[in-house]
Amino acid sequence: MCLLVVHSVYAEQQPQLLQKIPDQPPAPDFSLVDMEGVKHKLSDYRGRVVVVNFWATWCPPCREEMPAMERAWQQLRTQDVAMLAINVGEDEDTIFEFTANYPVEFPLLLDTTSAVISAWPVRGLPTTFVIDPAGRLVYRAIGGREWDAPELIQQILALKTAADRR
Repeated sequence: MCLLVVHSVYAEQQPQLLQKIPDQPPAPDFSLVDMEGVKHKLSDYRGRVVVVNFWATWCPPCREEMPAMERAWQQLRTQDVAMLAINVGEDEDTIFEFTANYPVEFPLLLDTTSAVISAWPVRGLPTTFVIDPAGRLVYRAIGGREWDAPELIQQILALKTAADRR
């Protein structure tokens, strides 16, 4: 946990860009439940662009970016882009309290044992990945972002457009 705290401070200082992942490996599959008890399996989203965010309530940049993620979600959902936020190591009560101040409509998934995060190339919180319709990790963002910035929305939607042309 201490390592993630250090990394969350570092991550806060990163530029507002989505970094291309050179080898574009397959996204590790997972199966997690959301706050409503609904199971989400990443492989069920195959064929769609998916934004996967790893976060925690104790992480300041995670809290700061959540409203922008919700605004981005309102734009992306109409384009059939999925957004999944995976909470790392916290219980449902803690997350429920958080959502009273930061309400979101996209699924908040529970990784209470931190099993999923350990399979992903996460370097700190928040870390967000954008997965193309073929299920590959294409972009990574370490640190908070203004997710509703037009440049970021366009970068995400470009993956969908490229897939639609195939």
